[in-house]
Amino acid sequence: MNRTTTAVTAVLAMGAIGGGTIAATQAASTPKPVANLTKVTGKSTAVKLDAGFVSALTSLKVTPGAVGSAKITKGGSAVFPITSGHVKYYKPGSISPYVQGILRHDGSGLSLSAGGTKVELTNFVVDPGTSELTGKVSANGKTVLKSAPLFTLDGRSLKPLKVSGNHAILAGTKVKLRKEAADLLNKTFKVTAFKDQFLIGVATITLNLK
Repeated sequence: MNRTTTAVTAVLAMGAIGGGTIAATQAASTPKPVANLTKVTGKSTAVKLDAGFVSALTSLKVTPGAVGSAKITKGGSAVFPITSGHVKYYKPGSISPYVQGILRHDGSGLSLSAGGTKVELTNFVVDPGTSELTGKVSANGKTVLKSAPLFTLDGRSLKPLKVSGNHAILAGTKVKLRKEAADLLNKTFKVTAFKDQFLIGVATITLNLK
């Protein structure tokens, strides 16, 4: 299997990031993975911020911003460069979870500011096996948590894989706020508006195939 084919298969595996698809039974012994991408190199995870989330921030006078190498486009997408990772993809049903690995976004993140308070959510780590995104939490420049569960990744609305040039694209995964993150934001900003599973936006994952 050449690297491009392996990468495409691994990207298909990333569809389970949002779906949380877990095999119903555990194989008696560990099977050989269908694809094993030992080194993921770029490109980015882009989250189109949901209008409801943006409206809620506006009503709370909370301003979103980009941290580090991240950016927020004019179209309202927060883009986080992928810095490293690895993915193993097994035949569905052969092992649970059948997608295993890590996808890192070091040196970037999302900030939320209101008045004299600024919260930064950075260094995102995606675990496809748990459909969970964790990250570092800082408030006014001081670390609150080095690693905390921030978002749930729901891929039930995931679109079919698209390959464009040297890139593989998976779009449609819904990014939802975890209860832990919602509680922290409510406490920090002294509000009650942030709720468990509040829709943040829809993600598009783009990976380099070469």
